[in-house]
Amino acid sequence: MKQNVVDVLMYLFENFIGEENYISPESDIVIDKLEQLGFPQHEILKAFDWLEDLAIIQQETPDDENRTTSFRVFSDLEKELLDPESIGFLIFLEHSGILTPVTRELILDRVIALDTHLEIEQLKWIVMIVLYSHPGEENAYAWMESLVFDQIVDYMH
Repeated sequence: MKQNVVDVLMYLFENFIGEENYISPESDIVIDKLEQLGFPQHEILKAFDWLEDLAIIQQETPDDENRTTSFRVFSDLEKELLDPESIGFLIFLEHSGILTPVTRELILDRVIALDTHLEIEQLKWIVMIVLYSHPGEENAYAWMESLVFDQIVDYMH
């Protein structure tokens, strides 16, 4: 099975990020563990860079207090990386109040940074990681967590 950076991100998030026994992802212990699990080193390093860039972007992103709606036209690149079901899912999340225009744009930025076609299940993890790291999005994160882990929410697109 070919492992990619999304698989590394999913594993890191599920096993290290947000836990009380959090170990810095740059830690040699984590890198060794990921390599032992079969993740290629270049994909591990890309995942760390992706998380570091997310942290930088989060610091530079203005607060999203007004939560206005906006109309979004997806670029050709975004349509290449996300299938219609995934785009519909993002629209659903925004119309449901789970995503704001700011968090939607953060997610799309991180999707483009991955530069690989994402299946909807992978996109859900990216959404969850971005929401987890974005201050003030605890409720949205909890909703996504239940969606990813419980698979109990149905949506329309």
